[in-house]
Amino acid sequence: MNKLIFLDTETTGNDVTKDRLCQVCYKTTDGMHTEFFKPPIPISVESMSITHITNKMVADKASFAGSAMSGELGVLLSEGILVAHNAVFDKAILEAEGLAVPKYICTLRVARALDPEGVLPQYKLQFLRYYLDLDVDAHAHDAEGDVKVLVAVFDRQLAKMKQEGLSDDEAIEKMLHISTAPMLFKKFTFGKHIGKDIAEVAKIDKGYLQWFLAQKMAEAIPDEDWVYTLNTYLK
Repeated sequence: MNKLIFLDTETTGNDVTKDRLCQVCYKTTDGMHTEFFKPPIPISVESMSITHITNKMVADKASFAGSAMSGELGVLLSEGILVAHNAVFDKAILEAEGLAVPKYICTLRVARALDPEGVLPQYKLQFLRYYLDLDVDAHAHDAEGDVKVLVAVFDRQLAKMKQEGLSDDEAIEKMLHISTAPMLFKKFTFGKHIGKDIAEVAKIDKGYLQWFLAQKMAEAIPDEDWVYTLNTYLK
């Protein structure tokens, strides 16, 4: 099995074109590694209100670029597989910091794939933690706490896939494919059309799909699954 690097980042904001890292935590078989960094731009108030990491807390810290952790992660990622929740964001942030991420598993996408009927109302990491009744001692919106939950969610997903008769390596390969291939959603699990088939909404309220697609395209990192789904049903 390839070496897995379970990772979570805390950042100055959610715009990968300009925001940068202020905390990184990753876990491998060698243990957990957590560090704070001074970003090249200030941490936004919105970000501080979520992570509770302030500019004062990182004022005397080193920058991530050129740090020992940056070098270590660069080597690990070149040889292993990044595992993250909403991995597209963490991948983009790491790449903005100069690191390459050739392989990754997104536990958010895997969660969606394991719920083909859209039973779950959402797939956020902390929601999955409590929905799956995971016994994890961790604080939310802290990189180290989120990595602990991430590992538990991944382990549950791996076990679920192995129930299909897959080996560890086969399950990992399936996760890699799920993480990079766009997914077609069947139902809305939120909004004014909650519970309805998207195909049916396309017939009765095409304007809503067009509006929703515009919203998704305006995001810093457009949700590839929703963009693919909406474009498919709008054809």
